[in-house]
Amino acid sequence: MSKQSFRIEQDSMGELQVPADALYGAQTQRAVNNFPISGLAMPAAFIKAAGLIKRSAAVVNMELGLLPEAIGQAIVQAAGEIVEGRHRDHFPVDVFQTGSGTSTNMNANEVIARLATRIAGEPVSPNDHVNMGQSSNDVIPTALHVSSAVQIHQHLLPALTHLAETIENRATELDAVTKTGRTHLMDAMPIRFSQELGAWAQQIRNGIDRIHAALPRVYRLALGGTAVGTGINAHPEFAARCAAVLSDETGLPFRPNSSFFESLSCQDAMLELSGQLKVIAVSLMKIANDLRWMNSGPLAGLGEIELPALQPGSSIMPGKVNPVIPEAAAMVAAQVIGNDTTITVAAQSGAFQLNVMLPVIAHNMLQSIELLGNATRVLADKAIAGFKVREERLQLALSRNPILVTALNPIIGYMKAAEIAKKAYQEARPVIDVAAELSGLSRDELEHLLDPAQLTRGGIQE
Repeated sequence: MSKQSFRIEQDSMGELQVPADALYGAQTQRAVNNFPISGLAMPAAFIKAAGLIKRSAAVVNMELGLLPEAIGQAIVQAAGEIVEGRHRDHFPVDVFQTGSGTSTNMNANEVIARLATRIAGEPVSPNDHVNMGQSSNDVIPTALHVSSAVQIHQHLLPALTHLAETIENRATELDAVTKTGRTHLMDAMPIRFSQELGAWAQQIRNGIDRIHAALPRVYRLALGGTAVGTGINAHPEFAARCAAVLSDETGLPFRPNSSFFESLSCQDAMLELSGQLKVIAVSLMKIANDLRWMNSGPLAGLGEIELPALQPGSSIMPGKVNPVIPEAAAMVAAQVIGNDTTITVAAQSGAFQLNVMLPVIAHNMLQSIELLGNATRVLADKAIAGFKVREERLQLALSRNPILVTALNPIIGYMKAAEIAKKAYQEARPVIDVAAELSGLSRDELEHLLDPAQLTRGGIQE
C-alpha cells in the first residue's frame, strides 16, 4: 500500500499507522500486528453481544447522568449498527489474542467511538465514553454469556425441538413395524421401530432439559464487576440497570451475578453449558451411527432402512450411495466433543481474579452451538424424515431370529430353549419350526408365544 492508504492513530503507547478506511484505532491495529495466528476473527454472535453491551451501558450511563446526552445517543446509534451486523470487517482481531479479550473490547470501543464521533459531530472517546463503567474483564465474560444464551434460545433449542418432533412423528408412523433388536451388535429380542426411535427422541429431549438446567448460571452477568470484581469505576446501580436493559433487548432473564469475583475469576458456567452440549453431541453420534448401521448394505449389511439418496457415493463405483447426512452429523459431534475439551482446559486458566482464555472459550462455545443447531436440522430433514423401512427384510430376519426362543424360558427352561436356538441357527430354519419339534408345545401355543410384535409389549412399555 502507498503511504496515502494509512492514517496515524495514537494510544498510550504512542503513534501507529492504521489503514485509512478502518473504523478501528491504534489498539486494534496493535492486536492485528501482534496476533497473526489463525485468521479466525471473533464470532459474529459475540461481536453483536458486545454491541448490545455497549449500547446498554450508554443508555444506563445517560440515565445516571454520567454521560452527556449527545455523546450517549451517538454511542447508542453506533452500537446499534454493530448489533445489526454492520461493519463486520472492522473486527479483525484474532481469536488467539490476549486472554482477557482486551483487544476485542477495545476493537468494539474504537469502532463505536469512531462511528459515534461522526454522528455526534464531536469527539467520542473509546475509553472514557464507550467503555464508561466497564473494563475488558467484565465486558468480555458478559459478552460470552449473552451471546451463548441468545444463540442457545434462537438457534439451538428450536433445532433440537425440531429434531425431537421429527423423530417422534416417525416413531408414531412406524409403531406397527417390528424389527430385531440388537445388543453387542448381535441379534436380541424384538423391538418396535417406535421404541427404538422413541429412545432417540428421549435422548434429545433430555439434552434440551440439560441445557435449561444450565442456563440459570449463564444468565448471571459479570458486567459491573470491572477489573477485579470490586466494581471500581462503575456506579452502584450500573450492573443491575445494564442487566435489565439487556433483558429487555433479548427477552432473557439476565441479572448481575451475586459475586462478580466468581464471574471474573472462573468460567464454570460456560464449562457446565459446554458439558451439556457434549452430552447432546454424544447423543447425536449414537443416533447417526444407528442410522448408518440400519442403512448398511443394501445387500451385505443390515439393510433395514433406505436413507434418502442425496448424491453419488463414489468417484469409481457407479450406483453407490452413502449415508452422507449421518456421517456429517457424526463429524459435528466429534468437533463439539473436541471443543468441550478445549473449553475444559481454558476454564482451568483462572488465575486469581481473572480467567485468561476467554476468547477461545467464546470461539469454541459459539461454534458448538452453531454446529449442533445446523446438524440437528439437517439430520431431521434430510435423513430421519425421509428414510424408508425395508419391511420384507425385517420380517425375514425376525422369523429366523433364534433369540425369540427366550420367550419360552419360563415354560420349557433355559437349557431346552438354548437347544432350540442353536438348532434353528445351525439349520437356518425359523425358530418356530424347530420349537414345534423339540418343545412339546402346540403350533398354536408357539405362534402366540413367539409373536414378535407381542414380545415387544412386555415390561413397562405398555
